[in-house]
Formats: sequence, C-alpha cells, structure tokens
Amino acid sequence: MTVSTSLRDVIGLDNQLPRLADSTLIMIDFQNTYRRGVMALEGAEQALAAAARLLAAARAAGTPVIHVVNDGGENTPYDIRAEIGAISDEVAPVDGEPVVVKEFPDAFHRTDLEKTLRELGAGTDLVLAGFMTHMCVTFSAQGAFNLGYRPTVVAEATATRSLAAPDGTVLSAAALQTAALTTISDVFGPIALTVEDLTA
Repeated sequence: MTVSTSLRDVIGLDNQLPRLADSTLIMIDFQNTYRRGVMALEGAEQALAAAARLLAAARAAGTPVIHVVNDGGENTPYDIRAEIGAISDEVAPVDGEPVVVKEFPDAFHRTDLEKTLRELGAGTDLVLAGFMTHMCVTFSAQGAFNLGYRPTVVAEATATRSLAAPDGTVLSAAALQTAALTTISDVFGPIALTVEDLTA
C-alpha cells in the first residue's frame, strides 16, 4: 500500500512537538457524561488518567490552562447545571483557570475561547486534549488552525466511541480514534502520542 504525503508536508508545515511549558493547554469536554450512560466512551478512564497527568504537568510548568465544556441544555446528557455535565473531578478547574462554554463541536465557534487566549497572552502553540476525538477535539483543532494557531493533540488523553458507519457496518472506537488522529495530523497539527512526549 502506498502512503500519501501529508498535507502538512505538501504545504511546508513542520511536525515538531512543542514544549508544554511554552504552550497553552486546552482541556476539552472532560465531562462526566462521557464516563457512563448513553455517551460513555471506550477508554474514557485511561484517557482521563492521562489528562490528569497532563494537567498536573501543565500546572507544575506554569502553563496557562483553559477548560472547555459543552452545554446541551437542561435535562440533556450535556447539562452543565447537573452532575452529568460537570467536569470530572480528576481534571476539575482550580481558581484562576477559565472555563469556556460552547454549544458546537468547534470550541472557537461563537465562544470566548479566542478572547480568553488573547487575555492570557497565549502564543501560537496550543496543546489539546479531551472528548470526543472524532468530534470536538478534531473540530477544535481545525478551528485553532483556521485562526492561525498551531494545535497539538495528546493522543492518550483523548477517546471516542464505536459508531454505525453509513453502510450499516460497525466502526470500532479504535478505528475511529486512529482515523480522527490521522485527520488532525494530516493538516491541522502534530500528534503527541503521550504526555511525556511534551514534557520529557
């Protein structure tokens, strides 16, 4: 099988990973809804544990941290007024860490995220982690790229779920995870496989 040249290579973008200490960390939708019930993700607990390590490393390095949550409205699986829509305790914000509320997969679309980044004095390097890989992580990476940022996604701190494909077959969570990360790395930004790739 022939492997195509990535779009990043075609247009001359580099794939060097940033240092976490020189970036801004964006934690996307680490909400309880993805740990149980209708929206439970495969590998959510492992990804959450990796995200907790990433968050601890960022705080230790003095890296600015922004949390993003999806608000689907009252009595939905994304009700941020209820426990189901809250950020999981393991990665909950501390004082001084802003929380941006979104209603679309792209965390930049009709939110205060870009304004918050400016207020924090953020540079172009953004580190993204969160749920779901194929949806809000991918489209937030695209949104960042479109605005001139350089997003890097931490693979082990993301997760997704199995879905029915258009032809009725089942697309496994592992296959969708790989496809989403490959989509991101083709043009939007490089992929750090582990937290340690950014902190070693």
